[in-house]
Amino acid sequence: MEEQTEAADSHRVFVKVKELPSYSTLRTRVNAIVKNSSWWDLYGVDWAIIITAFACVPIGMLMLRSSAVIIFALGMFILGCCHAVFVYKTPHQAVHGNLTASPTWGKFWTLFFSELVGAFSADVGYEIHIKEHHPHTNIIGLGDSSSWRAPFLPRYIYMFLAPLALPTIGPFIALGLVWPRWKSLLRMTILIVSGIVINMLLLVHVSGLSYVTALLCMSVSRAVLAVPFIHVNIFQHIGLPMYSRKHRPKRIYQLATSVLNLSRNPILDWCFGHSFINCHVEHHLFPDLSDNMCMRIKPVVSEFLKNNGLPYQEADYVERLRFFVQDYKELMVKAPPITHFVGIQ
Repeated sequence: MEEQTEAADSHRVFVKVKELPSYSTLRTRVNAIVKNSSWWDLYGVDWAIIITAFACVPIGMLMLRSSAVIIFALGMFILGCCHAVFVYKTPHQAVHGNLTASPTWGKFWTLFFSELVGAFSADVGYEIHIKEHHPHTNIIGLGDSSSWRAPFLPRYIYMFLAPLALPTIGPFIALGLVWPRWKSLLRMTILIVSGIVINMLLLVHVSGLSYVTALLCMSVSRAVLAVPFIHVNIFQHIGLPMYSRKHRPKRIYQLATSVLNLSRNPILDWCFGHSFINCHVEHHLFPDLSDNMCMRIKPVVSEFLKNNGLPYQEADYVERLRFFVQDYKELMVKAPPITHFVGIQ
């Protein structure tokens, strides 16, 4: 079987596969690793990161009491990194059920981190990410990451300035998306307002800030890693092959060609999680696994795809940033190209 893909960067990628490998074969190998993994491997490592982030919050807040600019700025950076762990890494794992084996606790943590801490709707996150993006990765009109596009914005505004407003406008976007589901809307509003009030009171009483300064510092700290968060979400799918609904390939091929891993980065690995950064391919193939488990199965997935003639796509963050800035109009303004297949049986 010969399958031809056309990426948005105008490079043609020819993937010749005599016979597509079976996903179940890879699943069997991964299941063997999961079966022999301890609770620490399955959940503990990621909980250790989350608990460490909680422990760093009072340190960052106390540093805001300093009159020294460097110490104050470092405190803001620490709070920003902790916030990223709470609203990017943790809700992502929670909505996938990767934080615990208990569905009840999983629902609790999803609401806690998505709405109380993250100021966004857990229901909307589930609908967009679990019901659309994962089942229909890079399928035009379904999971093609089009929700991340803002074609009316110039490239440098979108890439470097607009993301800073995301933490502030996020709750209002969530309100619009949830309306008029009154039950979800009421719960989300109560949790979001409670989270913001708690955050404000901590900054006032622990950091010694005025209410106005606390509000400003909260907004700034929540935006510390907003720019790379937007980058990561567009870098790993947009610019890769897109498929029509009628001619989508088999899932193993679809995910191998339409998902990309970024190179490791200590800050982003810790704050966003491996499934967001350097194990995104593994995450899409096995979304039920935690960040740490995605790291554990990474060599197996890489070897399996390469040995069967499928791409295992990896790129450096700076390389992708340069690519998007250069080809912003083609990637983020115009509609993505649909890959055409030749000889599909």
